[in-house]
Amino acid sequence: MKKILIIGATSAMAEACARQWAQRGDRLFLAARKVEPLQSIAADLSTRGAQQVGYQAFDATALDQHAALLEAATQAMGGLDTVLIAHGTLSDQDKAQNDVPYALSEIATNGTSVIAFMTLAANQLEAQGHGAIAVISSVAGDRGRQSNYVYGSAKALVSAFASGLRQRLAKKGVHVVTIKPGFVDTPMTAHLPKGPLWAQPEKVARDICAAIDQGRTVVYTPGFWRLIMLIIKHIPEFVFIKLKL
Repeated sequence: MKKILIIGATSAMAEACARQWAQRGDRLFLAARKVEPLQSIAADLSTRGAQQVGYQAFDATALDQHAALLEAATQAMGGLDTVLIAHGTLSDQDKAQNDVPYALSEIATNGTSVIAFMTLAANQLEAQGHGAIAVISSVAGDRGRQSNYVYGSAKALVSAFASGLRQRLAKKGVHVVTIKPGFVDTPMTAHLPKGPLWAQPEKVARDICAAIDQGRTVVYTPGFWRLIMLIIKHIPEFVFIKLKL
């Protein structure tokens, strides 16, 4: 039985993870912006078998709320084993490249707010000598592309931070998992055309839960994205700048 804190618990991927954990009888604490969806999800998870489900409205961009949320979750569950950080937005690239405040806001939501919470969670888990942090980054962070480089930059920040944190905590009993999904069919991406590279949240959730249980480090989901991004990362720059990606 694990004690799991989920940040961004109303996102499709996080909710799918929570359902898996509920079915095996874990204790869960959910955090997201709006309390009404949290209430509904908490009730559903209880019926699925979760030993305990707590929740709290939480704005991840309000950094002064982070410590209190971490403490509330730990006290409610009687400890903390795992933190899944899954909050974020899908940035409007056209708007971001013409609106500096919006671009910086997206970097804060998808980047700096994530590493702020990771820092607090890491220090707590390090002090207790065990635990796991799983953070949802993205394949978009592997190389900046004209179609989404603001969002991708934030995710690159998260991936680099997680890499350093993982190395720091490797001998401390705490493992850090970087999750890099490709295209996922969620309400956030409902406006985008779908194709064969798209995955369902349940598939991604299975990969996330398995990665945490197995102590893996960097996980592309679905797995074929590792090869796709390997190719994209190795395209010579003089060729890359001529492509429409």
